Amino acid sequence: MNLIQLFKNIKPFVKPYRWLVLITLILTLIGSLMAQVNAIVLDRTVDAVNALVQSPNFAWSKAAKILTIITIVLLGKEILSALITFAQNYFGERMRIFVSRDLAQSVIEKVLTFRMAFFSQSENETGKLQTRIDQGVSSLSRTVQNFFIDLLPLFTSALLALILMFMANVYVGLVALFIVPIYFYITYRQARRLKGWRRDMRHYLETKSHGIMNIIESINVIKSFNRERIEGDKQLNIQNQVTENQMKTRQVSFYYNGIKSFVKQVGTVLVIILTAYLVLIDYPGMSIGKIMYHVMLFSNVVAPITQLQRIFDDMNDALIYAEGFFSILHSEKDVEPSGSYHSDKVIGNFKIDHVDFTYPNGKKALHDINMNIESGKITAFVGLSGAGKSTIVNLLDKFYEPDCGSITLDGVELCDYDTQFLRENIGIVLQKNHIFDGSIEENILYGNPNATHEQVLDAAKKAYIYDQIMELPKQFDSKADQLSGGQQQRIAIARMFLKNPPIIFLDEPTASLDAIATEQIKNSIDAIKQNRTVIIISHSISQIIDADVVYALKDGHVEQSGNPDDVYKKGGIYKDIIDASARSLNIEKIARTIEEG
Repeated sequence: MNLIQLFKNIKPFVKPYRWLVLITLILTLIGSLMAQVNAIVLDRTVDAVNALVQSPNFAWSKAAKILTIITIVLLGKEILSALITFAQNYFGERMRIFVSRDLAQSVIEKVLTFRMAFFSQSENETGKLQTRIDQGVSSLSRTVQNFFIDLLPLFTSALLALILMFMANVYVGLVALFIVPIYFYITYRQARRLKGWRRDMRHYLETKSHGIMNIIESINVIKSFNRERIEGDKQLNIQNQVTENQMKTRQVSFYYNGIKSFVKQVGTVLVIILTAYLVLIDYPGMSIGKIMYHVMLFSNVVAPITQLQRIFDDMNDALIYAEGFFSILHSEKDVEPSGSYHSDKVIGNFKIDHVDFTYPNGKKALHDINMNIESGKITAFVGLSGAGKSTIVNLLDKFYEPDCGSITLDGVELCDYDTQFLRENIGIVLQKNHIFDGSIEENILYGNPNATHEQVLDAAKKAYIYDQIMELPKQFDSKADQLSGGQQQRIAIARMFLKNPPIIFLDEPTASLDAIATEQIKNSIDAIKQNRTVIIISHSISQIIDADVVYALKDGHVEQSGNPDDVYKKGGIYKDIIDASARSLNIEKIARTIEEG
């Protein structure tokens, strides 16, 4: 991405605040004019004082008058400049803050539209994606700040100073004009040299951020295995790469900065020598005051150059991070597809016909899947880990699209359904459900934001979490993340009760619960299963045996299907799983214990 493309992408975010841009531009022009006052006053002052000192009619009253005028003009100018600078910074910063807010909100809203495949890609892991977004917003907002608060005023002032130098003397103006492009060229070469390292730095920062998040999320496992040193060494390796990159960047920067400082000083010396020479030869319009006049104007000309490297660094950061940021913001291929079909009533009959599916990482998860899932029946997916059970649920909820084949709901292709409408009619309880920051009631209301408090209480009772909530100091206003894993699972189940959809997907819904809680939740789920489409994934024998239809999967294929009893009698993967589950639970011994009790 180049600067033109960068500003073209930023333009839509700045456009709503064009009145702030206009105010900033007006203040910039006024401020730039004020910046030349010192040079003009010093020119007039030196000549006036020199003339007074050489005059045979020297009088202190005349000197006092000169000093008084100078004091009033300079102090007045400083007061006015302070007010202009304050207003300029205020309106410029206000615009930067607004643009930063809009950039952040736009990318968040965009990410929320993406299909699940986007988040499954390695370059979009949580830490990397967060860093790309944060750095993108930060660097782009700094670009707005640099342009309207720093760069624009400086270059306007430099241009006015250069015009005044040419008006005073063409030769001195040419010297200044000759020095500036040399400085710009050196800065350009510096930016080109650093570009690759800056791109590497972006990758290192994303990897570092993801690594830190991974440590925090896995801290229990790390400590339980005493692997602190291993994780520390991984981060040290990344830190060393960051450090090496930074050292190379600084070395090149210091080298070019030294050259630019030398060029600047050479320009100042040339301006002084040339002006002094013109004064000595009594060149028309040249006076002693013009020496200081030209030196101060040249300082205004090169003022943006002294800050140019910092601004250029920020600009190059913006170019690097803008690529990743706007690739997210402008991506259309990652947007979740949505049809427009709405039905008056969702019955819940799914048909899966010759479906294959491959994850974005290249792993093929499903092979020629055929299923009929009927409303009013409980369908169980059974199989070892990685068999493809959860993948089928993900396809039915339109989290992913199949490679080939078709999936229909009530006779209509699933891809034709409006995605939001479809998911409003589906309730999901996962093995591990996310608890959002907020109160218990807010988390339950996630199932139906329009539900009443009484409905929330009823859902909590059905999920057998009501009594435990009422024992908390703040009851339903308590923070949800303070609950145990099993309690959080019941909150997720309460959400599903509150949503009350015609289609229910249960992926190990009681995995985090104890035996008594599992029985309670099973009774609640049994109640809500009536007259709905229910798909359950579970290793619990009690959940599987209750199913009307069983699909036994192995390595992405449907190995067996039918009534649970009939499938069991045939032998195969389903019988192996049931027998293994019974042995692991030691059912025979449990049965004898119950009989003896």
